[in-house]
Amino acid sequence: MVMKAMLLISPKRPLEMVDIVKPTPATGQLQLRVRACGVCRTDLHVFDGDLAEPKLPLIPGHQIVGTVEMSAASSHFKIGDRVGVPWLGWSCGKCKYCRSGRENLCDLARYTGYHIDGGFAEYCIADERFCFPLPDAYSDIQAAPLLCAGLIGYRAYRMTGDATRIGFYGFGAAAHILIQLAKSRGREIYAFTRDGDRAGQEFAMKLGAVWAGSSADSPPVTLDAAIIFAPIGPLVPAALMAVDKGGVVVCAGIHMSDIPSFPYSILWNERSIKSVANLTRQDGHEFMELASNIHIQTEVVAYPLERANEALEDLRFGRFQGVAVIIP
Repeated sequence: MVMKAMLLISPKRPLEMVDIVKPTPATGQLQLRVRACGVCRTDLHVFDGDLAEPKLPLIPGHQIVGTVEMSAASSHFKIGDRVGVPWLGWSCGKCKYCRSGRENLCDLARYTGYHIDGGFAEYCIADERFCFPLPDAYSDIQAAPLLCAGLIGYRAYRMTGDATRIGFYGFGAAAHILIQLAKSRGREIYAFTRDGDRAGQEFAMKLGAVWAGSSADSPPVTLDAAIIFAPIGPLVPAALMAVDKGGVVVCAGIHMSDIPSFPYSILWNERSIKSVANLTRQDGHEFMELASNIHIQTEVVAYPLERANEALEDLRFGRFQGVAVIIP
């Protein structure tokens, strides 16, 4: 039996709509009918060849909402259950990282839509251990962004500790979800966008930012922490200059352009730089519980499967607010 899928044959070559054999689950896997799949900047990095070792040919997409059609697993998931599939698709479970709760750092880890065929298709398979039940309050299209934009944003947010004033550099998919969580915890958010992006700044203010401006601007107050969502290395020294003594700058992307040299004085006074690598299943369970209690309004733009290339390019050039979601 065949299905339709958008296939990456080689980097920088447009995805091709193909008919291929529907995947059959192996032991421990679920076959899912894809209901929605979010489009992420990481998909662009895979498409552009910035992430150098993808499975090819590849079906991209790692923010998958699907229903269980077939199971070769022994979990509590039943046929017809709705589940979410994130970026981290498998880890070895045996190395020092996995055994210490840091499976996101596993050297043998495999990632959905990169090493494992993803959700730009009518069906996919997933390791049942790395699938999450989704809060009932979210429709398929609204739940998809929670699976990467939400999860990675949440992991980055945790790294800011008890910071009260937090700067978000880049106000896109992850930031528009995270601001709602941060505000529910009493945090003040200062949003930085590309120069001249008035629409992005207005979007941030609409969602509750106390200030919004250009990444070249200085915020009106000294920040306790900053999270960099945009993959732009020069934002690191800019953020360091914006945070107070003891402040932390968290780099939330999987890929970033080179960070320019900067004077030690802007790092001194116990400022620090951290990076976020992937996610753990614990992150997923914690965040989904929070999302059940704090209804997060995800701003989405829907694209049919055959327009996946258009969705990627619209993301590249910032032609929408929120998250693009593919609907097979």
